[in-house]
Amino acid sequence: MSSARGQSWGRYPRAQQTLLALSDRAAALPPVAGSMLPHGNGRSYGDSCLNPGGTLLMTRALDRFIAFDPATGVLRCEAGVTLAEIIELALPAGWFLPVTPGTRYATVGGAIGNDVHGKNHHRAGSFGHHVRCLELLRSDGARQQLDAHDASGLFAATIGGLGLTGLVTWAELQLRRVPGPWIETESIRFDGLDEFFELSRQSARDFEYTVAWIDCLAKGRQLGRGHFLRGDHAAGNAQAATPPGAPRRSMPLVPPVSLVNRLTLKPFNTLYYWRQPARRKRHVSHFQSYFYPLDGINHWNRMYGPRGFLQHQCVLPPEVARDATAALLSEISRSGRGSFLAVLKEFGNRPSPGMLSFPRPGTTLALDFPNDGPDVFRMLERLDRIVAEAGGAVYPAKDARMSGALFRQAYPQWQSFSRFIDPRFSSGFWSRVME
Repeated sequence: MSSARGQSWGRYPRAQQTLLALSDRAAALPPVAGSMLPHGNGRSYGDSCLNPGGTLLMTRALDRFIAFDPATGVLRCEAGVTLAEIIELALPAGWFLPVTPGTRYATVGGAIGNDVHGKNHHRAGSFGHHVRCLELLRSDGARQQLDAHDASGLFAATIGGLGLTGLVTWAELQLRRVPGPWIETESIRFDGLDEFFELSRQSARDFEYTVAWIDCLAKGRQLGRGHFLRGDHAAGNAQAATPPGAPRRSMPLVPPVSLVNRLTLKPFNTLYYWRQPARRKRHVSHFQSYFYPLDGINHWNRMYGPRGFLQHQCVLPPEVARDATAALLSEISRSGRGSFLAVLKEFGNRPSPGMLSFPRPGTTLALDFPNDGPDVFRMLERLDRIVAEAGGAVYPAKDARMSGALFRQAYPQWQSFSRFIDPRFSSGFWSRVME
């Protein structure tokens, strides 16, 4: 056990907390002073993975596979196993993750606690839809094996429950059959938001994976221009023009100021938009470059400098999504800040399994902003007001500063969820939104 000043992937905020490594899923939770919170591989962006003044239960050493059936794709593993380790085991046998976020370095416990989503939400829903069962260890020593048929509500509270209902020790997942590691992709350069929504509507019928990068500094008729990416798993004999194999790059140190700033964003966004001269381009990609482009750069979060960065990811209801997205992008463009990562996607209509799950029908927009002082927080508050007026929600796994009022409006089951919180568990996020 050690005391350390910790931070999330966004490197903001920071918290003094005690770190306690767990390595035996059969062991009882050790007695600790104050509150506890499970912590996987630290890929959450805000304070949902921090516990200021309390203890973090470090689960990364709970990394064992328990059972895998290559005939059915059913996998049981400990909560500290990463998605990358699952792919390494299962893909040679013809299986892949049914849902994956933008990093393969999240743990299974983290994927459950945040009910992560991916580019195929319109087909497969969220990660929680593919959890067959799990074991939950409570602070009083009780162990409960839960599945989607749990009538008590504890399973629904644990999926997307931000680690607050107890410690997930292991989980059983249903993987999906794939022909190989290749993704047949099409990239379409589009001129504005109306074209994005039309492409998204058309692509949802025929493609497993859909997502768009947008130039969030564009204005006027070009507002929301970008690249629409859609794809499917390719036949087993397909091969990418440039297969992976190059050594991973790394951001070796934290620069004194953010490398993502007003001087670099405008030329980057313009060059990125025009990187593809043809309006449509088809190619075969390896799954690593398609799903996890940023995983190719170790410590990429350091590029934002010593203050770190803040991500704002929201979801907007379908009936107002077009106008509300335009309002968000107009506000960002007026601020001149922009975002290096600006991702736009439409969720499907499949109801999420968790009480606090973020995915829901509508359009989700995710943006990263350097933490350069009070002005960025004021801009984020303006974005929050647009989201609140639209009846949308902000993603807790990516949040470090939304108000309790917005959280309670966006997650109306929060009171029902509160009944399932383990009395010894808490987090920086929960303390903040419950003030």
